[in-house]
Amino acid sequence: MRTDRAGRHRRRWVLLVLPVVAMVTGTAVAAPVSAVSADDGAKVVTETWIDDRTVDLEIDSPALGKTGMVRLIVPARWRAEPARTWPTLWLLHGCCEPADYQSWDRFTDVKAFIADKDAIVVMPSDGEAGMYTKWWNFGLKSTPDWDKFHTEEVRQIVERGYRGGTRRAVAGVSIGGYGALAYAFLHKGMFGAAASYSGIPNTLFPGTPEVIQGILVRAGHYNFFDLWGDEKASWPIWWSRNPYNHIDDLRGTALYISCGDGRTGPLDQPGQWDPLEPAALLTSRSFTDKLKLMGVPATVDYYGAGTHSWPYWERALHNSWPVLAPALGL
Repeated sequence: MRTDRAGRHRRRWVLLVLPVVAMVTGTAVAAPVSAVSADDGAKVVTETWIDDRTVDLEIDSPALGKTGMVRLIVPARWRAEPARTWPTLWLLHGCCEPADYQSWDRFTDVKAFIADKDAIVVMPSDGEAGMYTKWWNFGLKSTPDWDKFHTEEVRQIVERGYRGGTRRAVAGVSIGGYGALAYAFLHKGMFGAAASYSGIPNTLFPGTPEVIQGILVRAGHYNFFDLWGDEKASWPIWWSRNPYNHIDDLRGTALYISCGDGRTGPLDQPGQWDPLEPAALLTSRSFTDKLKLMGVPATVDYYGAGTHSWPYWERALHNSWPVLAPALGL
């Protein structure tokens, strides 16, 4: 009996020091998972510390019908202040990116940028092209529901198991920009600020449904009507998820909208141009024009030359910080 108790103590000690080993060696280390779960039973099945501030969570998700990933960057004093909660900055990636939930960490300086700021960064997967929404699937099934995965399952696990607080801001690139604004109006009050960088805030702008359908085909979803149906026959579904049609629900949320025009800009290699940025600019302008018409304030930066690429989105995160920070209490 004494030996068994000692054995249990030894095992517990080894598990507790694993994150410390990761800090010392710089290698990714699996650690004991948090016992907390979301209301629907979603739970962490694998927790991997990449370094002392970066942890990847694999979550068994009823909303997705499979596991989903999220990367957290915690504040420098997160371990030293175990009784403290921290505001959360949510950063959403775009579609069709192999780096998925790691994108912001791999392609921008977010870890260094946030190092002196007391906030947890939450970077969830949206799959190859989850579109930050519940898929319609002709009403035949309820998965995947990326909205529920993010705003309920991941949020509850971060707040219950990793000391996330209730002050939140959200920002996204490309279709992640759509996601940031959609979550802000669909879950009014959840995010105090929302930023769209080269996003799609008006999914019903002429030509934009075709852009979305092209994105889905590019990601291998050839029956793109699974998402929200046909934009004409299923117009109520598209309308219900379109930020442009819900401006009033964004009143009181601090907003930041930025986009380039697709021409070669100062952060591009010579001769670069892309067709996505002009499309994003058109839908973004329609959205900000309506914001202005309805008297909803926003910080807008249409900076001209610049492509649909990470160097501009890194810059946009820096530029939008004065809008995001007050929502986080920073």
